[in-house]
Amino acid sequence: MEQVDVVVVGAGVVGLAVARSLALDGRDVLVLEREAQIGSGISSRNSEVIHAGIYYPPGSQKARHCVRGRHWLYRYLQDRGVAHRQTGKLIVANTPQQLRGLPDIVQRAAANGVTDLRQIDRAQARELEPALECLGAVLSPSTGILDSHALMLALQGDLEQAGGTVVCRSEVGHLRARSDAIEVHMADGLALRARGVVNAAGLHACDLGAATEGLARHLVPRARFAKGNYFTLSGRVPFSHLIYPAPDPSVHLAGLGVHLTLDLGGQARFGPDVQWVEHANDLAVDAGRAPLFEQEIRRYWPGLPPGVLLPDYAGIRPKISGPGEPAADFGLQGPRDHGVPGLVNLFAIESPGLTSCLSIADDVRQMLA
Repeated sequence: MEQVDVVVVGAGVVGLAVARSLALDGRDVLVLEREAQIGSGISSRNSEVIHAGIYYPPGSQKARHCVRGRHWLYRYLQDRGVAHRQTGKLIVANTPQQLRGLPDIVQRAAANGVTDLRQIDRAQARELEPALECLGAVLSPSTGILDSHALMLALQGDLEQAGGTVVCRSEVGHLRARSDAIEVHMADGLALRARGVVNAAGLHACDLGAATEGLARHLVPRARFAKGNYFTLSGRVPFSHLIYPAPDPSVHLAGLGVHLTLDLGGQARFGPDVQWVEHANDLAVDAGRAPLFEQEIRRYWPGLPPGVLLPDYAGIRPKISGPGEPAADFGLQGPRDHGVPGLVNLFAIESPGLTSCLSIADDVRQMLA
């Protein structure tokens, strides 16, 4: 059986960031990706937003990794010449409940280390965005957008420059923990022995955890899938900031509401919504949800013309919490958590996973040091 140093399962943005970090640390890294190309799962179906670190409970993994990761990510994008833009974001309140919750957003962000948020009134918000309607807003100047595929190519380039390898069309079937190594059994029957394995399989991470012999089953969470539909705008949008609805303080949200994001070419997209589904491959956009999108968008953009929303794409959030439950934190699980030497599981790496990728990678590197 061939021996390798570290295997990373999954070549999404987090898997590539982890592999890069390990390779730069002198490890011999092999990335195994089941699909035909890198980043064709979760990483190709998101909003491409660089989050500030606003919404997450202070002290949580999401808060820590998002805030630290944002600083590192902006620096990395600049150093590598990866296209990005610090657009800023408005979190807008359109109900009295949302308006009352704005100070809490600012306070929570400050507790997370995000100190540049500013609450503004309706007139100030409309001065920034004349087409906007709201009762008040919070301005987040450090939110931005990026080219996620270019980021992944840069991470892959760093990895390969450091001696690492990415092999696509290589599906891992199961893992087997031994006393001195972890056996990686491929779906085609081949097997490897590795000193370390990082399960960064995204939507399939819980399945791979359940298929790991030697890992206690009660430590593998149940996978839940929250689909998010996106619609694109036919025509130009009169906004330069990203626009997010303020959360209702009394409701547990599985997402951040139907928000307006921009790509680097200025094209607007709306979404994602939250649609709980049974399967990770349920990626067809539900065109029938367009009227619901229009209703939500017109709360902050009354001038949205009728019939201009076009179905674009859908993504799946890899959750370990269900409908009506508080959103679960990132599930970074290392040897100290489960007792299997050399194994790191990355469960429920949903938003803000893109922003957090470099920070998560550093933690994984330390877990395997």
